[in-house]
Amino acid sequence: MTKVPVAAGTVCLVVVCVAIAAPWLAPHDPNAVNPLNAYAPASAQHLLGTDDLGRDLLSRLIHGARTSLTGPLIVVLAAGTVGSTLAITAAWFGGWFDNLISRALDVLFAFPGLVLAITVAALFGTGFVTPVAALSLAFVPVIARVMRAAALRERSLPYIEALRVQGFSGWHICLRHLLPNLAPLLVVQAAIGFGYAMIDLAAISFLGLGLQPPSADWGLMIANGQPSILAGFPQQSVAAAVAVVVTVVAFTALAERLARRFGGDLR
Repeated sequence: MTKVPVAAGTVCLVVVCVAIAAPWLAPHDPNAVNPLNAYAPASAQHLLGTDDLGRDLLSRLIHGARTSLTGPLIVVLAAGTVGSTLAITAAWFGGWFDNLISRALDVLFAFPGLVLAITVAALFGTGFVTPVAALSLAFVPVIARVMRAAALRERSLPYIEALRVQGFSGWHICLRHLLPNLAPLLVVQAAIGFGYAMIDLAAISFLGLGLQPPSADWGLMIANGQPSILAGFPQQSVAAAVAVVVTVVAFTALAERLARRFGGDLR
C-alpha cells in the first residue's frame, strides 16, 4: 500500500519540477512553426513528433505543464483561503451569521463548477483569468462546507472554552488554535480539489473558452489535435490526454493517502 502514495508523490514532484524548469528542459521553442515539418514522426530531434504546424510536441507538452498546474493551484489557493475563512468565522459566531453563510454556500453549491465557469467565460470572454476566477468561486462552498463541519466539532472541545476563560480573543483563538488544527483537513481538500480543477480547466480549454492558440496548454492541445486523429496523427491529443490523466490520478491518490492519515473526508 505504501508504494502507491510514494509513486503518486513522485509523479506529482516530477510534474511540478518539469513545469518550473520548462524553459530549460524543452528542446525547442514550443511556438516555433515549421509547416514543412508537419506531422513528423518521433525521432531523435523530435521525441514525440510534431503537430500540424510543425511544432515540437514534447516542448509544447513541457511548457503546457505550467499553465495546466498554475490554474488549478490558483483555484485551490483562492477557494481554500475564502472557504476556510468563511467556515471558521461562521462556526465561531454561530446563530444568524452561521445560517446566513450556510444558505449562501448552499446557493453557490447548487451551480456545478464547470457549468458556472463555462457560462462566465462565454459572457466575459475567454482566456486564463476568467475560468480560473469562476472555478475559484465554485470551489468555495465545496471546501467551506467540510471545513465548517470540522470547525464546529473543534469549537465544542474543552480547550476552546478554557482559552476563552483565560481572556483570549476570538480572533486569537481562531488564528492560533482553530486554523492550525484544521490545516491537515484543508490540505486534503486542496489536494483533491486540485485534480478536479485541472480536469475542469482542461475541459474549458478543450471547448475553446480557456487559453487560446498558440498557448501551450494540455486541454488546448487535446482540442487542437482532435482533427488530426482522423488523419492518422493522434500523437498530440494522446500525449496531452495522458499527461492530464496521470497527473490527476497522482494528485487524487496522494489526497486519499493524506485523508487516511489525517482522518479527513475527500468530499
